[in-house]
Amino acid sequence: MTEQQFIPNPDSYKDDAKTLESGKVTWESPSNIALVKYWGKKKDQIPENPSISFTLTNCKTITTLHFYKKENTNVFSFDVFLDNKPKDDFKPKIETFFKRIELYLSFLKDYHFKIETTNTFPHSSGIASSASGMSALALCLMSMEKQLVGDMEQTYFNNKASFLARLGSGSACRSIEGDLVVWGKHGNIEGSSDLFGVKYPYKVHENFRNYQDTILLVDKGEKQVSSTVGHNLMHNHPFAQERFKQAHNNLNTLMGILESGDLNAFIAIVESEALTLHAMMMTSMPYFILMKPNTLEIINKIWSFRKETGLHVGFTLDAGANVHVLYPENEHARILEFINNELVAYIENGQYIADKIGLGARQVEFR
Repeated sequence: MTEQQFIPNPDSYKDDAKTLESGKVTWESPSNIALVKYWGKKKDQIPENPSISFTLTNCKTITTLHFYKKENTNVFSFDVFLDNKPKDDFKPKIETFFKRIELYLSFLKDYHFKIETTNTFPHSSGIASSASGMSALALCLMSMEKQLVGDMEQTYFNNKASFLARLGSGSACRSIEGDLVVWGKHGNIEGSSDLFGVKYPYKVHENFRNYQDTILLVDKGEKQVSSTVGHNLMHNHPFAQERFKQAHNNLNTLMGILESGDLNAFIAIVESEALTLHAMMMTSMPYFILMKPNTLEIINKIWSFRKETGLHVGFTLDAGANVHVLYPENEHARILEFINNELVAYIENGQYIADKIGLGARQVEFR
């Protein structure tokens, strides 16, 4: 598909029977955790390399979009609330998002929007709140378009929602569906695209069914360097081109691992990807470090425990200090015991989120 296929026909919204005067729609959309990381982007939120992610279940954003037809159709009009409190510092990002997607949703200036959103996890702490938040908002807007247009195939709906979400936050395009989502053109993955995320289309071994992700909240504070700034630092990074090649190769390797169910090989790729992501941050100019001392303590504890027990516990990191502890469902009891006995001492207020691989976003209501 191309960008042109997401531009509505000029007459699409003209049928009076399909006009929406007011209403509200609610979607809940999950975060996702990349296994092969995306770091670095071109113009219009196009990734420099392909990525693949687990969609999560419990870490999600719930967004309700209220819409009211208005007279002045020359400007965007909206209010934003986080946890029932006005959140004006979100407005510039949403304004930018609306400007980027106006060509693809021509009704945006016809309405005043009240955006109410809440997260089930700490905002701006490296659990991709922008991914779940922007995908939830994109899905609400797509529900409006579907109502205005009428019939719409589910594949088109999902692809366009992912396409729009990407224009708000790159990794948001991987939160529409589950359980494994690929974003970025890859020569060996049919249907993969730089424009939107797609469900991983090949066989996945049962070892990865209900895969567990326990997220250790090492630092719930806001990151000192945003992901947007970090991505931009890849433009002149001395190791960038080799990194992009590495991501292609790692995704190739991971495809075979997902089919064979080789958990040791899976851990090796995923942990290497996590450390490479942070290595790119530490070798940028200016350089920065998002890991905290306790992040490293946890990693070393995981390595020691894995060596001692032979259990298939590994980790990944997003662009933050928190640690995603990954392991198969059939080892859940022993690894959770390890987390409670040895790792909670290194996390803020002993707080962690028990999560697992999920199936994507869900519409809650439209009325």
